[in-house]
Amino acid sequence: MTTALVLLSGGLDSTTCAAIAREAHDHIIGVSFVYGQKHDKEVWAARAVAEYYNMPHEIIQLPNVFKGSGSTLIDPGLPNPTCSYDELEGVSPTYVPFRNGILTSYAAAVALTRGADFIYFGAHAEDGENWAYPDCTPEFIGSMAAAIYVGTYHKVRLLTPLQWMAKRDVVGTGKDLNAPYWLTWSCYNGGEVACGVCPTCRSRREAFTYWNLKDPVCYADEVSNDE
Repeated sequence: MTTALVLLSGGLDSTTCAAIAREAHDHIIGVSFVYGQKHDKEVWAARAVAEYYNMPHEIIQLPNVFKGSGSTLIDPGLPNPTCSYDELEGVSPTYVPFRNGILTSYAAAVALTRGADFIYFGAHAEDGENWAYPDCTPEFIGSMAAAIYVGTYHKVRLLTPLQWMAKRDVVGTGKDLNAPYWLTWSCYNGGEVACGVCPTCRSRREAFTYWNLKDPVCYADEVSNDE
């Protein structure tokens, strides 16, 4: 009997991880974090995914240590980028300093106290390209996996099943597992519908197009075209 804790952000990657964990383990639990994000759309999406899989779900409020970091995901005065990931140079403006280090550390403590054997973290290959997100790189993941395993008396392992996948591979995997992508929220912005132009919206749309699939979420340009 094994139990897995899934870091649920409400997006494609963490939802795909939930689908994978559901197949691999006897029990899964979800945990999401509020850490000063501009909007709570992703948290509500995470809750919906957890309800779909009928898994216990905790939402943990963290101190807003990221205030003043300059991340466009945190600072209300800074707009999110509207280009593709390929067009970004250097560290992404959406990078939240050491966020994944903090979240996986919290997750390790929750996993240990809840009796979970594994933590699923949804970093994929494109996140770490050109070190746009250094806390998604193989170097970071390997170090955190080792620290968590040692720091939990060898009881908890960090798993990153999407680590070597491009976004289209993530969607292909989730498609095969019937992941509830219609419940997810990927957009960096918190509007009524996804903006369609931020890096994560662009990447998501390209991934669905690759498989000749209709993305089940609605985008701003689709609403405009319907009017």
